[in-house]
Amino acid sequence: MQTIKLSSGYEMPILGLGTWQLTGKKCRAAVKKAIELGYTHIDTAWIYDNQEEIGEGIEDSKVKREKLFITSKVWTENLRYKDVLEQCEETLTQLGLGYLDLYLIHWPNKEIPLEETFRAFKKLVEEKKVKSIGISNFNIERVKEAKTKSKVPISINQVEYHPYLSQESLLKTCKENKIALTAYSPLARGKILDDPILIKVASEVDKNPGQVALRWLIQKEIIVIPKASSENHLKENMEIFDFELDKEQMSEINHIQIRKRLVNPRFSEFKD
Repeated sequence: MQTIKLSSGYEMPILGLGTWQLTGKKCRAAVKKAIELGYTHIDTAWIYDNQEEIGEGIEDSKVKREKLFITSKVWTENLRYKDVLEQCEETLTQLGLGYLDLYLIHWPNKEIPLEETFRAFKKLVEEKKVKSIGISNFNIERVKEAKTKSKVPISINQVEYHPYLSQESLLKTCKENKIALTAYSPLARGKILDDPILIKVASEVDKNPGQVALRWLIQKEIIVIPKASSENHLKENMEIFDFELDKEQMSEINHIQIRKRLVNPRFSEFKD
């Protein structure tokens, strides 16, 4: 598995399993199967209400904890110092783990100072309950603010990113600040699979449009966490390391004119 070195010094697998809207027995089985197929990176969040099932799937897989990279997120309403610490403890209990590889602010909250949240993150790192910290759904202005407020290196900004939402300016800002980008909804919930440009490129490389979209992202050094539950889709998402897109193909996808943000709740600061 290809990895990216984070500003914290740890290595993060460039492909992971996204688990938003994966719950119950289906979630548990998907996590177990993913690990059996070679996935080591699992992404979840407290608000997903599936952390117990993910923990069960990890336990079922019998894999050693140190072989895995587990990400979770603290919810936007729980960013006060004490709340962060309590929610992290709850997350660890639900997952049945002693530490998280990565802990993110799920969404920024303008009512709670970033300094307070990052002070809690620093304590979690010092107590070895969290290895790396990061942010999620932070725009350019928020990324720059976070960089100045955290005494611990910010390793990741996790955002919606796919061929219909290519956020080049945000990617550039993150790279300039030594923050890696993780793309959630990298397949735009299936909306890109009928795109003529992706279909054309897929025929040229003998892959499917979803694999092309994921390959496009990882060639931009963006971590991807597509959701999948069936063995077939889990395998397909893994089969992106045996081919490469050339400069012309990358450019064609970069210049897709459609812009479609799929995740933009009422409290979001994105202005699309």
